Amino acid sequence: MRDAAETKRRLLAAATEEFAERGIAGARVDRIADSAGCNKAMLYKYFGNKDRLFDTVFGESVGRFVIDVPVDAHDLPSYAGKLFDRYEEQPETLRLAVWHRLERPEGKWVTEIVLANEIRLADLKRAQDEGRLSSHYTPLELLVLIQSISTAWATTNSELGVRMAIPRKKRRELVVDAVRRLIAEH
Repeated sequence: MRDAAETKRRLLAAATEEFAERGIAGARVDRIADSAGCNKAMLYKYFGNKDRLFDTVFGESVGRFVIDVPVDAHDLPSYAGKLFDRYEEQPETLRLAVWHRLERPEGKWVTEIVLANEIRLADLKRAQDEGRLSSHYTPLELLVLIQSISTAWATTNSELGVRMAIPRKKRRELVVDAVRRLIAEH
């Protein structure tokens, strides 16, 4: 049993890297198996097929993300900073989400993602109703803007050279400051 668990762990790690880099269509089972140090038969035994393997990888990524980076309606600038950190430290999180949107917009985990977003939106609405957060933007507008600001550096064209010109610490400070200004009373 222990070997099976370790094999699954290696397959999931290799699949995460492969799917993040190449998406579902571009990922190759043989590369995943080779990278994990096992044969394709083991991959099929544990996960059935490439699509189910992606579903498992993406589901684990979403689950970890929701637990590791919960929305904090009391401190949205800090939340934005934590989002930024996640995308910097684990870029596969954002890449897997992009591939999911591109290749599986109606696929598995959509219900869970919608539920997670509904919880975030309810938290923001409650903070607005209690007067702790400006109602200038609707909860949906606010969440979209915060997510966009938090991913801005990770999704900016590399041709701008921002990673070389602006240090990570400064980029994070800019994200936090932008969200602080976004929620300031007008």
